[in-house]
Amino acid sequence: MHDWEVIRSLARSGVPKAQIARDLGLARNTVARAVGADSLPRYQRSGRGSCFDAYEARVRSLLQETPRMPATVIAERIGWPRSGRLLRYHVALIRPEFLLIDPADRLEWDIGDAVQCDLWFPPYKVPLDDGRECLVPVFVMACAYSRYTVCVVIPTRTTADLLQGMWEGVQRFGGVPRRFIWDNESGIGRGNHLAAGVSGFMGVLGATLKQLPPRDPESKGIIERFNRYAETSFMPGRHFLSPQDLQAQLDDWMVKANGRTHATLHAIPAEMYQEELTHFASLPPVKPQCGWFKEVRLGRDYYVSLDGNHYSVSPECIAALVQVRADLNTVSVTCKGSLVAKHRRAWGSGITIKDPAHVAKARQLREKLRLIEHNPKPVLTAQTTLEEYDRVFKIGA
Repeated sequence: MHDWEVIRSLARSGVPKAQIARDLGLARNTVARAVGADSLPRYQRSGRGSCFDAYEARVRSLLQETPRMPATVIAERIGWPRSGRLLRYHVALIRPEFLLIDPADRLEWDIGDAVQCDLWFPPYKVPLDDGRECLVPVFVMACAYSRYTVCVVIPTRTTADLLQGMWEGVQRFGGVPRRFIWDNESGIGRGNHLAAGVSGFMGVLGATLKQLPPRDPESKGIIERFNRYAETSFMPGRHFLSPQDLQAQLDDWMVKANGRTHATLHAIPAEMYQEELTHFASLPPVKPQCGWFKEVRLGRDYYVSLDGNHYSVSPECIAALVQVRADLNTVSVTCKGSLVAKHRRAWGSGITIKDPAHVAKARQLREKLRLIEHNPKPVLTAQTTLEEYDRVFKIGA
């Protein structure tokens, strides 16, 4: 390495090659090769090949037809006899030649334009009303311009709860953006086919819903990064007694999260949101149709079922049509426009919620029915004289 640098330096200074060879004690052919080389000399040895070479043509043929075929399937198709790690290494080198390029651009968001929506599942299980512990979904909405974010804990991923969670989030925002960006969540819709009730909900808000194509996480990277930030900054060391406790702790932490200096914006999201809110549309004058609703005829057991749980209703409404409505926290039942039951919504499955007043009323009605059955009223009949019978049957005529 040192001799090569010295030879090149002396040659550029005009020293003849023969003199350079004498001074450095090198052969003149060595000096000539060093002067004529255009790169640093290095030792190169011809490769001996690899055991993969015999299978390369068949691997390329499979990738030509199915570029994303897993290496395990390729190993089965070609009868690979060696280590799977070696095959995965060579397949990873070849596969990019057959994949179509799908570059992702950097997105710029206009103020007041879009809110990204997603479901985040905290990795800690939360106790439910039925005694089970499970992961509960958190509905997250993040403003694309200011990064201001709200979180709402919801019981299920059904359309009713998703729309109710979206309405809760819009109320917390205090305004309506122009677009809501969703992935292919089944409760919202898939393949540009919205679930029942979603179009009407968006129509009342006066906004549009944008569904992203499959495998396109970059288009909602803002909310994906927030979910990761919440898992690393909010979750460690926390314990939750109930979904309501999770919501309370989230609300306290979100004040700090929205009040921090954002690493990308170099600004505070809560302060930027005050400007963005002026570009939001106002809330609709009427609440959109969201949450649970169904109309059923109340059976003899005077209970209605909702989301796998059972709620008591005034037994005076037995055999009548009742309307059952539920949001994230409350279940209410009306009959002929009057409220006949109201309960806290249960989190879990197979739970029976009883109102003591309903149970007492049912007991009172049963006792009244038994009293009537055991003490029947006397039947009053009209009195008829014997002369009238004689006249009718023509006796003694």
